[in-house]
Amino acid sequence: MASAVAENLTREQYVYLAKLSEQAERYEEMVSFMEKLVVGSSSVGELTVEERNLLSVAYKNVIGSLRAAWRIVSSIEQKEEGRKNEEHVVLVKDYRSKVESELSDVCAGILKLLDAHLIPSASASESKVFYLKMKGDYHRYLAEFKVGAERKEAAEDTMLTYKAAQDIALADLAPTHPIRLGLALNFSVFYYEILNSSEKACSMAKQAFEEAIAELDTLGEESYKDSTLIMQLLRDNLTLWTSDMQVSADCIVVWANERGKFRHFVHMETSTSIQKDQYKVISTIIYMIE
Repeated sequence: MASAVAENLTREQYVYLAKLSEQAERYEEMVSFMEKLVVGSSSVGELTVEERNLLSVAYKNVIGSLRAAWRIVSSIEQKEEGRKNEEHVVLVKDYRSKVESELSDVCAGILKLLDAHLIPSASASESKVFYLKMKGDYHRYLAEFKVGAERKEAAEDTMLTYKAAQDIALADLAPTHPIRLGLALNFSVFYYEILNSSEKACSMAKQAFEEAIAELDTLGEESYKDSTLIMQLLRDNLTLWTSDMQVSADCIVVWANERGKFRHFVHMETSTSIQKDQYKVISTIIYMIE
């Protein structure tokens, strides 16, 4: 139905249909509309922020559903193997292969768009980091279920792409920029989950978090919510990954209003307010609460 409706439309019409399919939670059609927009408008220049976000949301929902399905099926497969139920194991393996084939197809689709259209047309540093991060993400998703040489190749591609994005982000984007923070978040997850390097994962997440904290008062209203959300995710991962981290005993909560201006500071151990100029001299982990 999507292809029948969406032939030879304008960019504005494709954007509208993508939003419509998002509201209807028909994400495969949303992907189709955005693919047509990208391929049909490649000569016009890079996508607008709205367009690239729609593309990202479309693919994220499609791949997210498949990744969740793969995890569930893989878990069931392990249980059936534990029960020595060979008949069920064969059926589950076949079904897992089907899900993996769909995962591969989705990843191949977005990686082709990125390499052929989106990355070459990106001129601003923000766009370059956005698309390189996205490319790294989908190579990482491949590494989650591939095995042997294919997994090794996917992991190497992820590393190279994230590193290329990181080089640009560190040079051109502020530590509080949501795209730079999102890259650090996903790069650290790659180290932890794919490379099994918890030390490097924690180091990267901690550095990104601390650099953002240091410039928190410069954070603009337009990106405040996105940035602080990712900072919270970085902190949550650090808490999860670092077994000896004692967040509750020695930390300060930074309360902020909608515009990102500081209201007050509260020491978690004593629940007492602290003056803004006092928090710098306290050895602690500081994190945001929206």
